[in-house]
Amino acid sequence: MATEISASSLFRGPDLGISDDVVLRHDGGVITDISTRAGAAGGARSFVVPAFVNAHDHARATASSFGAVGMPLESWILRTALGTPVDPYLTAAAALACSAKAGCAAMMVHYTRPSGTMPLLDEAMAIARAASDVGIRMAFALAVRDQNPIVYGDAEPALSGLPAEDRKAIEDLFIRAPMSPKVYIELTDAIAAAIAGPMIDVQLGPAGVQWCSKPLLEAIAENSARTGRRIHMHLLETVYQRAWADQNFPDMVRWLRDIGFLSERLTLAHCIHARSDELEMIAASGARIVTNFSSNMHLRSGLAPIAAAHKCGCAIAVGVDGLALDEDDDILREMRLVQMVHGGLGFKATWTPAELFSLAIRNGRRATGAPGSGELVVGNPADYVVIDLDRLDRDRIMPVDPMTLLFARGNASLVREVVVSGKTIVGDGVCAGVDLPAIEQELRAMYRVNVGKLGGFERMWPQLSGRVAGWFEQQLTCD
Repeated sequence: MATEISASSLFRGPDLGISDDVVLRHDGGVITDISTRAGAAGGARSFVVPAFVNAHDHARATASSFGAVGMPLESWILRTALGTPVDPYLTAAAALACSAKAGCAAMMVHYTRPSGTMPLLDEAMAIARAASDVGIRMAFALAVRDQNPIVYGDAEPALSGLPAEDRKAIEDLFIRAPMSPKVYIELTDAIAAAIAGPMIDVQLGPAGVQWCSKPLLEAIAENSARTGRRIHMHLLETVYQRAWADQNFPDMVRWLRDIGFLSERLTLAHCIHARSDELEMIAASGARIVTNFSSNMHLRSGLAPIAAAHKCGCAIAVGVDGLALDEDDDILREMRLVQMVHGGLGFKATWTPAELFSLAIRNGRRATGAPGSGELVVGNPADYVVIDLDRLDRDRIMPVDPMTLLFARGNASLVREVVVSGKTIVGDGVCAGVDLPAIEQELRAMYRVNVGKLGGFERMWPQLSGRVAGWFEQQLTCD
């Protein structure tokens, strides 16, 4: 059905810029026309922009609710066992709906912590159903690891001396028989056969080099090259991962390049501790880097060299990683933070706000397999966000570029409508396809019961976290 929307201002893209007083028309999920509106309309003003992309996330519960606060990733991962999904559909629906409310047309789900309540194929199908109900585009990668489940090496020093009962509880939570490369590839193929389609892109999801053996990474690289399937992986997120690589795998990025792992099909999350030669190899391959500013700060991982990566030609996207500044999935605020911190020094600018915005959208869509560049031009998908321009330009003293205002004070509360493939999935802050407040309330009740069952883990946590911290400080020195 043909639809049209009037806009006081519309941002088409970095080259076409902003048009005022226009009408955007779309039909069948595709933009069919953008034309000048006859006369300025009265009533509420709107600013229409390309829909956002959350290019790295895990579709999990809010970590702080489980006490995972102010600790490095290496402890945080263990602590968030308390937040293992209690219902895959509800957990994913809540995360995807929050992303949609913040203005995202697409979201990457790097699924690192399955619920264990059902077969993995069924779990992937439940998450796909959640994405369909929300109406958001989704990239899905079942994360895989086959080594180092507790620390980046032999965990015996960290576990020795624990009471037998406590040690068994920890091993039951974190140590699983590793999945062979062959079985993982076959499972990914089965997931793709079950859920892939115009709105869902199934990818390969190695968790990270320190968690994946060389045979596993080689099998993933070969499969990606043969099938064209995208890969999504963490890389060099923490100082301890940097130290592990320097001690155990000093030519890691070069080796990834040589086996064909680095390519335009690859998206790498974080890369906080990548060095200049590594960034240059990533850039030359055509791979993308997703920066997750607030997550990096929450987990004390460091400040990523995003301006340097951009300067050497890396394609940059932005993700929330489930840990936005206020844990509210506000991708607009995340883009603003990236701009504020990496956008330049003094009079030397890395990019303009409009350029960063367009980079994040275009590269985010490539990372998630969403079609088109994201620009609002005829022939592209009708994926857009309507911003409340009256609230954004609250003072209305003089004409000010609305994109400049968006990067000065924009946040998710200004999102009036989110349209994906021509369909309104969020209107006036309410998700059309799911009852988000009811889902969140149901999840809270389920998690309260589940946490009670894990009282033993909570009791032993101080001892476990101390031992893990000691292991990393002793085994992996970080200069």
